Amino acid sequence: WEDCRTSYTCKSNWQRGWNWTSGINQCPTGTTCRTFETYFPTPAALCEGLWSHSYKLSNYSRGSGRCIQMWFDPAQGNPNEEVARFYAQARSAGALPRGVEPLLLSLALMQLWLLG
Repeated sequence: WEDCRTSYTCKSNWQRGWNWTSGINQCPTGTTCRTFETYFPTPAALCEGLWSHSYKLSNYSRGSGRCIQMWFDPAQGNPNEEVARFYAQARSAGALPRGVEPLLLSLALMQLWLLG
């Protein structure tokens, strides 16, 4: 959030509503570019709002094995394998941690399935 807060965007939800008529995503007609901080006043607002509330802010740290990591060095292995296993096992045991969003669970289960 600190790195992006003074950058500009025209939308608070990036999942829907872009103008694709030119073949690339453009701001919808009538929108105004404002700083990220205007659309997302806190790190939690950015995390949870950017993709239609598909993600939830977590107190788990990077590398905890409980949060999907979007960017990582594949040469070091995929840290999301551990996350997928954890949530798949928790789901089968009926013991999902409080606040787990369905999308996170779906991503973790899909990744586990793809990894075999």
